[in-house]
Amino acid sequence: MVDYANLIDKALQAKKHAYVPYSNLHVGAALLCDDGTIFTGVNIENVSYGATNCAERTAIFKAVSEGKRNFLAIAVVSDMDRLIYPCGICRQVLAEFMVPLVVVSNQSGDYKVYSTDTLLPNAFTDFDS
Repeated sequence: MVDYANLIDKALQAKKHAYVPYSNLHVGAALLCDDGTIFTGVNIENVSYGATNCAERTAIFKAVSEGKRNFLAIAVVSDMDRLIYPCGICRQVLAEFMVPLVVVSNQSGDYKVYSTDTLLPNAFTDFDS
């Protein structure tokens, strides 16, 4: 069972480290692995916007770089009062690494839980699988 409140709290703490000199929108993510390990990530902006990386991908890439490949859920939070959702590229990465649950939250901790399949139906995947 996923402790959503704990995952959201980890994401809220992480977002403090976001590098956002252009948008000033702090986003944090917390990725739960099947062994209980949590990897956090933040959005990291660049003046060349294509070089910017989202919090969700930062967390996933950190986990993968440490040998983790089995995930239970990811929480995504921001400074906004409304819920924040992963962008299209992040949704595709979530599908690639089969993160089953996405917890979207606002800065107050209000949240909703979605399956990755719901957020990205008919995802582009490896056709040989």
